[in-house]
Amino acid sequence: MEDKLLELVDRLKQAQGERLRSVILYGSAAAGEHNEHFSDINVLCVLTRVTPAELAASASIFEWWRKLGNPSPLLLSEEELRTSTDCFPIEFHDMQERRRVLFGPDAIEDLVIDRTFYRAQVEMELRTKLLRLRQKAADVLSNKPALLRLMIDSVPNFLVLARHALLVSELPSGFRKREVVRHLPDIGVDATPFDTLLDLRDQSKLAGDVDPATLFAGYLKQIEALVGHVDQLDKG
Repeated sequence: MEDKLLELVDRLKQAQGERLRSVILYGSAAAGEHNEHFSDINVLCVLTRVTPAELAASASIFEWWRKLGNPSPLLLSEEELRTSTDCFPIEFHDMQERRRVLFGPDAIEDLVIDRTFYRAQVEMELRTKLLRLRQKAADVLSNKPALLRLMIDSVPNFLVLARHALLVSELPSGFRKREVVRHLPDIGVDATPFDTLLDLRDQSKLAGDVDPATLFAGYLKQIEALVGHVDQLDKG
């Protein structure tokens, strides 16, 4: 991974020259938790501006980076970085917690994230994913294996948002899924359905050990409790 990152920075410097201000690694790779089989290498590039010229200069680099199995780096101008924290508070909060500067100054350190926008995005993301879960579940309620798979596939995303629900509540959360689950009772959410789904996900429990319909009812109820908790937080 380190060799790939060094080459990425070198290519970006050659392509963008003085327009390149910072290159920042963020996410699991920055925290030393990168898994080459499952984890993406996420990179933010800060430029003086982002026009078609900068995009064209980056095109071949991004194609090479994607062929290595990674998402294209994020390109933001310095101005966009400064003014986007109200739109993407969750993403910038994650960057502030887990990042490594690969080139240039630390463009993330001094960003100010407004708690009001942060709380609103956590609630919006939770409600959106809850609605999608209900829609998808309506099609598979009578298909127990499909219903179980739907829940298992969805639980990592809900736990990411549960972690932010804890953080916006100014409570401990941890980074790992089991740590987040352990703290759910602190905000009035029963952790049992989430624990069960993680057990199924890592195969310490088998599908035959649970009734999918019962598990889904409990899972849905606790997601709704999570949404309700975030909704009642101070919105001022």
